Amino acid sequence: MPHTTLHEDLWRLAAAYDVVPAYRGHDGHDHEASDETVIRVLAALGVDASTPERVALALDHVENMPWRRVLPPVVVLRQGSSVNVPVHVTHGDPVEVWLELDPEVGGGRREVVQVDVVVEPRQVDGRLVGRATFALPDDLPLGWHEIRAEGPSAHAHSPVVVTPERLELPERLQDRAVWGVMAQLYSVRSRTSWGVGDLADLAELGWLAAHRWHADFLLVNPLHAAEPVEPLTPSPYLPTTRRFVNPLYIRVEDVRETAYLSAADRALVEWAAEPVLALDADPGPIDRDAAWAAKRAALEVVFAHPRSAARQAEFDAFVEEEGEGLREFALWCALVERYGPVAGWSDDLRDPLSDAVAAAAVELADRVVFWSWLQWVADEQLQRAQRVVREGGMALGIMHDLAVGVHPEGADAWALRDVLATGASVGAPPDMYNQQGQDWSQPPWHPDALARAAYRPYRDMLRTVLRHAGAIRIDHVLGLFRLWWVPVGNSPRDGAYVRYDHDALVGILALEAHRAGAVVIGEDLGTVEPWVSDYLSERGILGTSVLWFEQQHDGRPRPPESYRRLALATVTTHDLPPTAGYLAEEHVTLRDRLGLLSTPVEQVRAEAAAERERMMSALRERGLLGHDPSEREIVEALHRWVAATPAVLLGVSLADAVGERRAQNQPGTDREYPNWKVPLADGTGQLVMLEDLFTNARAQSLADAMGE
Repeated sequence: MPHTTLHEDLWRLAAAYDVVPAYRGHDGHDHEASDETVIRVLAALGVDASTPERVALALDHVENMPWRRVLPPVVVLRQGSSVNVPVHVTHGDPVEVWLELDPEVGGGRREVVQVDVVVEPRQVDGRLVGRATFALPDDLPLGWHEIRAEGPSAHAHSPVVVTPERLELPERLQDRAVWGVMAQLYSVRSRTSWGVGDLADLAELGWLAAHRWHADFLLVNPLHAAEPVEPLTPSPYLPTTRRFVNPLYIRVEDVRETAYLSAADRALVEWAAEPVLALDADPGPIDRDAAWAAKRAALEVVFAHPRSAARQAEFDAFVEEEGEGLREFALWCALVERYGPVAGWSDDLRDPLSDAVAAAAVELADRVVFWSWLQWVADEQLQRAQRVVREGGMALGIMHDLAVGVHPEGADAWALRDVLATGASVGAPPDMYNQQGQDWSQPPWHPDALARAAYRPYRDMLRTVLRHAGAIRIDHVLGLFRLWWVPVGNSPRDGAYVRYDHDALVGILALEAHRAGAVVIGEDLGTVEPWVSDYLSERGILGTSVLWFEQQHDGRPRPPESYRRLALATVTTHDLPPTAGYLAEEHVTLRDRLGLLSTPVEQVRAEAAAERERMMSALRERGLLGHDPSEREIVEALHRWVAATPAVLLGVSLADAVGERRAQNQPGTDREYPNWKVPLADGTGQLVMLEDLFTNARAQSLADAMGE
C-alpha cells in the first residue's frame, strides 16, 4: 500500500504497535496522519521513534519481544475453539505444559499436548531461543484458567480465558421486543432528594415505570465516582474511576444505621439536609457541590455510629471481596481529602508504590475505612434498586452505562497508571456534529500493558459494574476495537487510531456479562468500520440505532423494517437535544452560539430543516402523522416509527416524555454550557418532579404509544 507522508520503517513500526494513521472519515474521504503525529502517538506508547536510528532499534525490539517470554502474558479464546500456544525456552531444553482450571468451574488439572510445528530458533539477547507449540483442548469450560510451563529454562504461568462464542439474549427477549426508559438520574429529583436524584429515586422511578408504564428496563447515566471533595466534575462520562460508585447518589436516610442515631446526631443529619432539600425545587443548574457537601457531613455522622456485629461482618466481607482495587481507590480519596487535587501533589505521592504513599496509608487508615464504607453503602442501595425494579415487573431492570474513560487526574489514572498511556488522550476525529474533532482528555488503555496485566483491571471493573445490572451499555464500544489517540499538544484533528485486541476485550466482556446474566449494548455510533457492527452482532452484543442517524444514501430516513434486530433503537441520545428541541433546530442555534460550527450557520440550518422535512414526509407516508400536527404528536409519531423496527430493545428518553427542549450535554464544550446540570423540566421550563412524573399527561401518552 503506497504512502506519501510516512516513510517505510516508521510505517512498519506503527503497524507493529497497531497504530493506524490512515482512516476513512465521515465525509467518505481518506485521511492520513502526519509523521510527527505518528511519532507522538508512538511516544505515548513508550516507543521512541524520533530518529531513523531509534526506529530501527524499536523495530528490532518489537520483533524479539515475544521470544523473550516463556508464555504469552494471556491467552483469550472462544469456547469450543482450540488455539496453539507458543512456549519459548533455551533451544533444545525440555518443557512440561499443563492447565489448571478455574476453581469457579470445579478446578482440576488438564494436560496440554505438544503439536508438531517447526519454527526456526532465534538468537535473542545472546541466547538461542527455541519455540515449542502446545494446543489447548477445544472443550474447556468458560472461565479464567491458568497455563503453566516448567523446565530447565522455563518457569512461567499465564491466564487462559475461555469466553462465550456468543452472548445469548434472555428468554423474555427471544421472541419479542421490550421498551424502557432512559434517564439522567441526577436530573430526576423527588421532594426528598438532596438536590440530586439518588439511588432511592432510581428504585422508585424504575418500579413506577414498570408498574404504571410496563417498561422493562431503566437506562441511567454512568454512576461512576467523581472527586471525593468539591468541586465535582459534572460529567458522568469523565469520572475518577469507572469501577466504583459516586457516593453522591447515596440516600442518607436509607442507610440502616441512620435509624438508630441519637436525637442529637439525627438533628445533625437533618440540619445538613435542610438547605439542599430546598434545591429540589430550584430550576437552575444542579448544584452537585452543595449536595455532596451536605451528604458528606451527614454520612460522617452515620459512619461514626456503631454497626452491629453482623453489619460489620458484611462490611468486612465486602472490603475483602473488592480487594486491592477498593483499598487503592479509598486511599486515593483520603489523599485528595488531605492534600487537595492531584495536580498539586508531590512526585512521591503520585507514585502509588512510594514510601510516602505507604506512610500516608497508615496515617489515613481511618479515612480509608470511611471511603470504603461509602462504597459498601452505595453497593447495598444499588442492589436494592435492582431488586425492587425486577420485582416491579421489569424484564431486565437497571441498565448501567460504562463511560469510555476516566479523568486524567483521577483515581484510576493514579492506581492503574501502569496500564494507562500518558502523553495522549482519547477523542474523536471530526464528524458532521463536531466538525473540529473532540478531545475527551481521558488517558487510554495501553494495549500491550493491559495484555501484560492479563486484562485483570478491565475484568475487575466489569465485574463491579455488572454486579447489580440487568444490562450494560458500553459508551463508544468502538473503543474496544480502536481509539482515536490525540497526543498532548495536538489538536483533536491531529490524532491517529490505535487498535486493540477486540477478540480479547469483547470476549472478556461477554464472559463477565454471561456470569452476571446481563445483556450488553454497544454504542456503535460515529466513524464505524463496516465489519465492526457485524462482529458485535455475531458475539451477541447489541448495537445502537438512533433515528436521526439512520439515513439512506440519499439522505431519506431508513425504513423502520430495515433496522437491525440486535439493537437498542431510540429517537435521540444524550449528546443531542431532546426531540422537541431537535425539531426546533436548537442544536444548530446552540452550536452556532458556542462557535462550534466550521460551516456557515445558514447552510447548517438549511440542512437541518431539510432533514426534518424528509422525516415528516416519511411519517406522513406511513400514516403516522396527520397535517398540522402538534409537537407532542410529532414526538409520538417518531417513537411509533422506532417501535415499528425489529429492534429487540426500544428506548424512550424521559426528557422526550415530558417535552423538555434543553440538551443535557453539548459535545465540544466545557463551561460554555451547563453540561450535565439540567434538571428534568417540561417544554415551558417547569420542573417535573418524580412524584409528578407518572401523572404527567404527556408522559403517559407517550408511554401508551410505546405500549401499543
